Amino acid sequence: MKEGQVKHSTFTIERILPASKERSFAAWANAESKRRWFACHDDWKTVEYQLDFRIGGLESNLVLTPSGSRHVFEGRYHDIIPNERIVYAFSMYVNDIRISVSLVTVVFESKVEGRTRMVFTEQIVLLKDLDDLGLSIEEEVRGRVEGTNAGFDRLVKELS
Repeated sequence: MKEGQVKHSTFTIERILPASKERSFAAWANAESKRRWFACHDDWKTVEYQLDFRIGGLESNLVLTPSGSRHVFEGRYHDIIPNERIVYAFSMYVNDIRISVSLVTVVFESKVEGRTRMVFTEQIVLLKDLDDLGLSIEEEVRGRVEGTNAGFDRLVKELS
């Protein structure tokens, strides 16, 4: 990718969560709960985590990979309708290099009694040629989808 160019990608993940909309939403809003399920890989170690869940509030997550790479998530909440919708934007850094900025929408819908349909959509702007990090753009997007799904597997367990 040439300097100044960007690549775009969008993905959507739908999950049926084993809890009411209120409990499902609360798992996103509560710092201790979210810290437990938010990590994208079991072998990555969370070093710092903060959550200020309100419109304009910030969320940050610093993790170390087994190889010692630093991955940093820095987000800001732009829209929150309790038990219905969350909209936030975040930057992702690898070893202090900002590789992407994303806009995320999470929608919660009642499915059947005691279950919630959650629809997560991420729109990614990839900012860097990831060759320096040993990744192609396709690998980064695939890794983002896999990591998000792994976190949602833990969210299902958190709510069970």
